[in-house]
Amino acid sequence: MQRTVFDADHDAFRKTVRSFIESEVVPVYDEWYAAGIVPREFYYKLAELGIFGIEVPEEFGGAGIESFKFQAILLEETARAGVSFGGSGVHVGLCLPYIKHLATPEQKQRWLPGFATGEIMFAIAMTEPGTGSDLAGMRTTAKLSEDGTHYVLNGAKTFITGGVHADRVIVCARTDAPSETDRRHGISLFVVDTKSPGYTVGRKLDKLGLKVSDTAELNFTDVKVPVEDLLGEPHRGFSYLGQNLPQERLSIAVGAYAQAKAAIRFAKEYTRQRNVFGQPVASFQNSKFELAACQAETDAAEAVVDRALEALDNDTLTAADAASAKLFCTEVAARVIDRCLQLHGGYGFINEYPIARLYADNRVNRIYGGTSEVMKMIIAKDMGL
Repeated sequence: MQRTVFDADHDAFRKTVRSFIESEVVPVYDEWYAAGIVPREFYYKLAELGIFGIEVPEEFGGAGIESFKFQAILLEETARAGVSFGGSGVHVGLCLPYIKHLATPEQKQRWLPGFATGEIMFAIAMTEPGTGSDLAGMRTTAKLSEDGTHYVLNGAKTFITGGVHADRVIVCARTDAPSETDRRHGISLFVVDTKSPGYTVGRKLDKLGLKVSDTAELNFTDVKVPVEDLLGEPHRGFSYLGQNLPQERLSIAVGAYAQAKAAIRFAKEYTRQRNVFGQPVASFQNSKFELAACQAETDAAEAVVDRALEALDNDTLTAADAASAKLFCTEVAARVIDRCLQLHGGYGFINEYPIARLYADNRVNRIYGGTSEVMKMIIAKDMGL
């Protein structure tokens, strides 16, 4: 079916991104995969292409476009090629909304020009060891100094995408104890300079998938954070996190749908080229039926994604809508990618084949951004259950 969510500008952007991936990423991607990280210099290339500045206001060096659809195209094109841009997705997709909506004019002037040029790479640190999805249970603290000039940050974070290359990290920390009626009270957001004394990057975590995306542990020992780097109002951090979750969850849904579509592409190419019993694997009825079933499921996921993209741009995407899109698309992608790997036979288990990497990369979609179980809770609550 013809998609209607993208216009001529989007099509031109997609063409540019696809060409860039083919010339700048595909030839060196195996090196990145072996190293487990994208070179820091690559982010300057993305900035030169205008990737980082699409949604940055014009007065700070960006294009000032208020639409998530360009990010969706990036997710689709990287999945199509079986590559990753590393932690840059967090830089743009997760961190930029916080800065745009919460930063003061002075803070925007300090951070956004460098954000657009790639000179200041951002990450966000929410999850802590032992807390998982229970953000209200965080133990990292930020205590205001007696003279009121800075906060003293202590604690640790884990699973921080982009944490190795980040120049600034949006850190969630407790500035007050939870109240008797609201354990979410007392969390604040800080934009922490990674060069600050006492700030250390721990292990770069060895993950099952997403090998090219640097994921780190962060530690804070008496890190002084100027009061000028508090993001938004104190103690309201949890509500800020909730406001940005629908877009984050939609981005996961889009990425999952794109991975499913890419898996079908890889399986079609492989089964047409691979001969078994004297004929292409694609010629067998089972192969045709499996791919047809995968295509039907992916078409349904595409419809969900496109409807959600329109809703987000129209500011009508609810938390339940985003949860539903994430739940459906990630579950579809898991089934489709598994079936497409099966069609590869033993080669589907070899990492030099993109389907194997895709299989591993996809698994986290049902965990981060809120697990599938959490999505079901959100949807059930919206149903009045």
